[in-house]
Amino acid sequence: MLDFQTIAAIVFLVLLTFFVFLKRKNLDTKQIIPYFLYFSMYKTKWGLKLMDSAAKKYRKLMMYIGYIGVLIGFLGMLLISYGLISNIYVLFTKPEAMPGVGLVLPFKAKGIFYVPFFYWIISIFVIAVVHEFSHGLIARTHNLKVKSSGFAFLGLIVPIIPAAFVEPDEKELRKRTHKEQLSVFAAGPFSNIAIAFLFFGIASFILAPMANAVIEPNGVKVSDYVEGKNKLKFPAESAGIKIGEVIQQVDGIPTPYVNNLSAALQSKKPNDVVAIKTDKSIYEIRLAKNPENESLAYIGAYLEQSTKINDNIKISYGEFLPNALIWTYGLFVILVVLNFGIGLFNLVPIGPLDGGRMLQLVLHRIFNKEKGNKIWYYIGMFFLVLIFFNIAAGFVR
Repeated sequence: MLDFQTIAAIVFLVLLTFFVFLKRKNLDTKQIIPYFLYFSMYKTKWGLKLMDSAAKKYRKLMMYIGYIGVLIGFLGMLLISYGLISNIYVLFTKPEAMPGVGLVLPFKAKGIFYVPFFYWIISIFVIAVVHEFSHGLIARTHNLKVKSSGFAFLGLIVPIIPAAFVEPDEKELRKRTHKEQLSVFAAGPFSNIAIAFLFFGIASFILAPMANAVIEPNGVKVSDYVEGKNKLKFPAESAGIKIGEVIQQVDGIPTPYVNNLSAALQSKKPNDVVAIKTDKSIYEIRLAKNPENESLAYIGAYLEQSTKINDNIKISYGEFLPNALIWTYGLFVILVVLNFGIGLFNLVPIGPLDGGRMLQLVLHRIFNKEKGNKIWYYIGMFFLVLIFFNIAAGFVR
């Protein structure tokens, strides 16, 4: 049975598809793979007056911020490039390792980094608006014309991922100094990384203490099964423990925290039989050998901390306010992760991404334009292969 979040995601995609169909004559669509993979833009003038006003009022400050963004952009490019290369090495040497890049979607599926729909759509909106507004703001700071703004869609037959854009005058942009062009390109990723740190501060120092005050641990939730070689079932799955059940005791010892459960299992040996009490039932489980260390006991499940609202808080404030606080804290955590991750990803030195355009300018400066473009092409193809390999690895593991 589909949950509410999944139903909301499906309804959203249906409405988005319907909108694209109605506005198809007003869309600027670039076919990547004709009728299969495409990118469509719906052009407007939204936000342009605000960009003009802010650029005029804070021109000197925006220029300094733009140049700082260039420095952060190149540091981020080095970081994400190293991360992609090192992750490929890890995937080859440790088959159980997680890919470093994956699709972020509001659907649960193999190879997908799942984000609940309402977190996902709010995060996409915030990321896109901050990113594109920053591009436009720095462009206007340098008196560069911004022709349009609007929202866009990446489509795979039907539109899947919404986005936003601003459209500087490209001909005029190419005539500007390399320093000005770099500051425009770096503005988007830099703004996402900067706002990720802002959200991190809010989440860590304001929301987390408040959330911790209204919740208490109530056990360890089984979030998924570990799949063994040749689809071998590990003890948790074999015993019938369902995904979502909360482990509360091991051989009568309470396990309110994950570290309590870990300590209880570390005191056992492979092939020991233990009684595991969950919020649903009691299971007799024969422990297996840990694949990474055969001397350690193993139940073969992915675990996460489970919590509940403190009874005193519930009596005083009811359930809505504490749940709203916890939901908001979760949203800010996702905003931190996605803003930082997508900001860095945009700095990968691949053609259409901001990082790719920044690298191209540097190569033009070091070499002549023709040779620089040739080197830029091969670097872009190298990292494109790394990204596709990472994404593919998530689906085949």
